[in-house]
Amino acid sequence: MNPRELPELTSAERMLYARHLVLPQIGEEGQKRLKAARVLLVGAGGLGSAIALYLAGAGVGHLGISDDDRVDLSNLQRQVVHGTSTIGVPKVASARQRLSDFNPEIEVIAHDERFDRDSASHIAAGYDLIVDGTDNFETRYAINAVCLDLGIPYVYGAIFRLDGQVTLLCTEDGPCYRCLFPEAPASGSVMTGAEAGILGAVPGTIGTLEATEAIKWIVGIGEPLVGRLLVYDAASMRFEEIAIEKNPDCAACGV
Repeated sequence: MNPRELPELTSAERMLYARHLVLPQIGEEGQKRLKAARVLLVGAGGLGSAIALYLAGAGVGHLGISDDDRVDLSNLQRQVVHGTSTIGVPKVASARQRLSDFNPEIEVIAHDERFDRDSASHIAAGYDLIVDGTDNFETRYAINAVCLDLGIPYVYGAIFRLDGQVTLLCTEDGPCYRCLFPEAPASGSVMTGAEAGILGAVPGTIGTLEATEAIKWIVGIGEPLVGRLLVYDAASMRFEEIAIEKNPDCAACGV
């Protein structure tokens, strides 16, 4: 993570993060790194719900959320950061309300606008990391472009029916999103979640893995999913790892 002065922990934070503080891989310095971190979550839906809850619970001190949608009853089967009391409310406002109650020690910044090529630069400015809670190619290309421009990593996750995948992109030596998907598929060739259906627990699983990758990167522990695409099949309850490489001819990150 980008170096910055690490803040002290309050007595309330020491109690809240007690299980982290005794964990050898995190400890006091790791928790201070989490408090200092500035993470942008793009999307407050199924993936975003799990990501937001676990990043907030971990003590990420500045958590931005970008989404221009509103909570609908059909969302609640999988978008667990929301509830019936916030139906019709902007998702960023609903999520901020829940997260501020869940962990009042962090700052939650709501960006109630669509993340796209035109808005990406001003929304992402000042963040250390972007985590993907989206459901479409266009937004992912916008995330990829701004991460390359700002020199920050991109935790990518995606789901389809009972399947999902996760990796860490846009690091110094690793591939970017366009190394994996050089061009978006033709319009209408990929079913939406509304058309294909989604097992509600799958975005929870993938979102939790994304949050774990974000925490690992912030603290600087473990082996990140750089050059490795983790693929999840809920039906067979199996994980598979696929090696992915930086494409020297990539239109986005190739030299």
